Amino acid sequence: MAQVGKNSVTQQLIGENEHGQRVDNLLLKLCKGVPKSHVYSIVRSGQVRVNGRRVEVSHRLQSGDLLRIPPLRIGGTEEVVVAAERRLHLPVVYEDEALLVVDKPAGVAVHGGSGESFGVIEALRQQRPQARFLELAHRLDRETSGILLVGKKRSTLLALHEMFRAGAAGSTARVADKRYLVLVTGRWMEPLRHVRLPLLKYLLVSGERRVRVAEEGRAAHTVFRLLARWQRFSLLEAELRTGRTHQIRVHLAHLGHPVVGDEKYGDFALNRVLAREGLKRMFLHASRMRLPHPLAGGELQLEAALPPALAGFLQAVAARERQDHGEKI
Repeated sequence: MAQVGKNSVTQQLIGENEHGQRVDNLLLKLCKGVPKSHVYSIVRSGQVRVNGRRVEVSHRLQSGDLLRIPPLRIGGTEEVVVAAERRLHLPVVYEDEALLVVDKPAGVAVHGGSGESFGVIEALRQQRPQARFLELAHRLDRETSGILLVGKKRSTLLALHEMFRAGAAGSTARVADKRYLVLVTGRWMEPLRHVRLPLLKYLLVSGERRVRVAEEGRAAHTVFRLLARWQRFSLLEAELRTGRTHQIRVHLAHLGHPVVGDEKYGDFALNRVLAREGLKRMFLHASRMRLPHPLAGGELQLEAALPPALAGFLQAVAARERQDHGEKI
């Protein structure tokens, strides 16, 4: 893929990997470090052309199109962002010619935008400039760590999207089995619990997105298994049968067992106490995923170990509280 020039026009020939993409999305990928507002401005002013013609930002590109991009200069602030992207540590869990799986750290969004200067996908593109195609196959919340899938081919991406859609619809054929480790407040009593509560997105007055349980919401199904229990906390494994926004967090909060460290739906007073004790993040980690390979078909079993901050907090809990369920931590 061509590098956008700072002092000259760039001509980008659209190939199979870019076929069907919106022009604004491709430009945001190509124009690293350029403010989003400026990218939209050059399209609307006609400086960006497709086959010599002006286009709307929503225009979808076709294989064989010639995309003209005017000279673009990266400012000092954006250069700092690029440097940060290159430094972000993203351990590789699995990789082949079609698929990349990384262990996402907490505190980093999966992509830039909405106040985030960059995310995992932008960092990967900076760190792997030779890669012709890198696209997120799914999402994790900013404060959630763990397994994140990235397609290295469009065919891989489409197959993964279809697999995740089938899982959300309740199909059992060729779906991904996603498991999370989550520490909640309180004493969870049931060894196994299926939670089927519909979820509805809404906006706060500030414009921030939230989710709540509501009859008119979309169907959501989580399976919780009790792994360990202490006096004040319980360690659960959460299995996603659907993939709604904030699903695990909202289901648990609604049941009176919010995720430890959750700044949206959690016990805020307890979170402040735990932060002083050293836990400065949400205790939710995408630890395991089992799925058929999107192209080869064989089964993939992916695992990401609990991060040191979470493992250390569990050890501290186990040292000071009596455990009455599960294997000793």
